[in-house]
Amino acid sequence: MRIDAHQHYWQLSRNDYGWLTPEVPTLYRDFMPADLTESLIRHGIAKTIVVQAAATVEETEFLLGLCQTYDSIAGVVGWLDFDQDNFVETFELLRKNPYFIGVRLMLQSIDAAEYLQRPLVIHHLKWLETLRFPVDLLIHAAQFPAVLKLLEFVPNLHAVIDHIGKPQISQQEISPWQEWVTEVAQYPQMYCKLSGMVTEANMSDWVESDFNFYIKHVTHAFGLNRVMFGSDWPVCLLAASYDQAVGILLNNLPEALTEQEIDDIFGNNAIRFYQLETHFMNTGV
Repeated sequence: MRIDAHQHYWQLSRNDYGWLTPEVPTLYRDFMPADLTESLIRHGIAKTIVVQAAATVEETEFLLGLCQTYDSIAGVVGWLDFDQDNFVETFELLRKNPYFIGVRLMLQSIDAAEYLQRPLVIHHLKWLETLRFPVDLLIHAAQFPAVLKLLEFVPNLHAVIDHIGKPQISQQEISPWQEWVTEVAQYPQMYCKLSGMVTEANMSDWVESDFNFYIKHVTHAFGLNRVMFGSDWPVCLLAASYDQAVGILLNNLPEALTEQEIDDIFGNNAIRFYQLETHFMNTGV
């Protein structure tokens, strides 16, 4: 089964997307499942994983509600405040919904080093570690040291780095991103999403070869069983179509991959990371 492991839906009228403004007209409208259907069919993608785009529990509940209507949604990676006393209580309420399959830490716009040392944050991450519950980590490249420090406290955290850690592809940044990726990949429970790359490139003047080093390094560091395709649609539309986002990955993967290895990157690894085998049984898929 082919799966897009990272995309978003939103409705502006919900008013919890403060980062969406009329100054970015490409994204300043509703994006719902019907808008993505043709692209999924064209690429043989049966399911998608919808990731939160607002730091509210209400948005997570909105996305979970979509799962009851749209068969294309495999599950939702939601949002919770890790630094609140009611974290476990809220988590348990959300987990009653079988489509709640992960939680995301949005670190890219905050002091990640400070946040990831807060006692409650570490406590709750250790708790998720014992549950082996999937955690997405949204960071930019300079925040890798904060993640590496966190992994000293929770070395078995079942987590995935979103968007290959957002190196400055527009500047062809290699070091120290390259070394940090290699270090994180040493933790066997860590995965990496081959997603969100085109918006880190020169958005108006990129070519597919701009991404070659990054894709090959991530697949080499993590191995072909711990990387997964994500379109980052509709955010990718700032620089590329859905078709182009797929093409960037397909045309830069290591050569001579088997069909099984391609299927792993485009679905099987996401099924394993998000524990979707059990989820599909519970939801009757």
